[in-house]
Amino acid sequence: MLALLLLVAAAITAVLAVTRAGAMVVLGLPLSVAALVIGFWYTVSRRGTARVVGSIVAAVALVVFIVLTFTAPHKGIPVAVTLALVLLSGLCARHAVRRDPRTLATTLAVDRTAAPRPSHPVLLMNPKSGGGKVEKFALVDECRRRGIEPVVLERGDDLLALAEAAIARGADVIGMAGGDGSQALVATIASRRGVPHVCIPAGTRNHFALDLGLDREDVVGALDAFVDGYERTIDLATVNGHVFVNNTSLGLYAKIVQSDEYRDAKMQTAANMLPDMLGPDAAPFDLRFTGPDGRDYPSAHLILVSNNPYQLDHLGGRGTRERLDTGTLGIVTSRIADAKAAVAFVAAEAAGRIRTFPGWMEWSAPRFEVGSSSPIEIGVDGESMKLDPPLVFESMPGALRVRIPMHAAGFAPAAASVAIDRNTLTTLLRTAAGRA
Repeated sequence: MLALLLLVAAAITAVLAVTRAGAMVVLGLPLSVAALVIGFWYTVSRRGTARVVGSIVAAVALVVFIVLTFTAPHKGIPVAVTLALVLLSGLCARHAVRRDPRTLATTLAVDRTAAPRPSHPVLLMNPKSGGGKVEKFALVDECRRRGIEPVVLERGDDLLALAEAAIARGADVIGMAGGDGSQALVATIASRRGVPHVCIPAGTRNHFALDLGLDREDVVGALDAFVDGYERTIDLATVNGHVFVNNTSLGLYAKIVQSDEYRDAKMQTAANMLPDMLGPDAAPFDLRFTGPDGRDYPSAHLILVSNNPYQLDHLGGRGTRERLDTGTLGIVTSRIADAKAAVAFVAAEAAGRIRTFPGWMEWSAPRFEVGSSSPIEIGVDGESMKLDPPLVFESMPGALRVRIPMHAAGFAPAAASVAIDRNTLTTLLRTAAGRA
């Protein structure tokens, strides 16, 4: 009910703001936003004079937007209030239609029966991950308190070989304290040898831990999975034999991060490379694939292939997966054809409705293939690679046993939330009326 009331209040506030504002404000605000986006597009996709003009247009449009907002009646307060009410309405709507966490374990068919205590648990640790979380949380000492053998990586160590050696010594549960790339490597060996895997969120972003339902801030608490946890069976995925736990990316981002200069100067490297990839003379990405409609597509600016589908409202790593056991890949492709499409893309991203962008396609399948006439730059769980085509992506259903602490939620944010879409208003009305 509160979500509906806030939405009505936002609409009333917006109408009052429009009726009190002059024609210059009513027309100028959307025009200045459009000019800002187009100017930004030319700034990132052109060189020379066109880039300078685009930068000037974007800067002027931003100034015009600010001036119009704060010279309108009440100096932009109605705009701020409207946006705040819409945001609060959305938060209340998500809360109103969320799935009950108490029933999620049943819905997701998760058996929380305690797993037997291992006789020889081993935790591999990357001391550099997450800015030094291994040392910060004293994981070596915490492991020894729990009877877990700690193995700290040193310069030049082969993580795959260390995992194999640990299992050869008798490890019956093996874990990894590190980022998602390291998790994928240890999961590769754990899956191959049939040994349960434990994820310790000691990396920077820890997307895999998030989708397993772990508290990413409770690094030490994740160790409880070894001694007081339950097991789940989840999928892995591969691209040309390389295992990944989260996703792979091709196109713009993958090509930029391949640059030797990217690590030391991210923004400057992107600014230097984008015109060659987005400008009018840019050669289309040679990324050939078959879409969900059965048609063959010759190119895309972005291809994202994930181990199970993501729930994506925005790009930029904010998506999560409802399940990790569907036996399918999540596949997303997108193409930005021109400045007009760029405006639509930015608007959809800003509104949290990236899936409505006309150049966006999204589907799931157990297998996906990308062809090209030359080696393809690809990011695999955040690690840059260059692989020979064709790239063959395949789901590995039920490939990995993972152990989760009993105290962890055990499900991703996407499992508890319901996407806000065209059916949300109907759902809210039914909920407010007391109808399930």
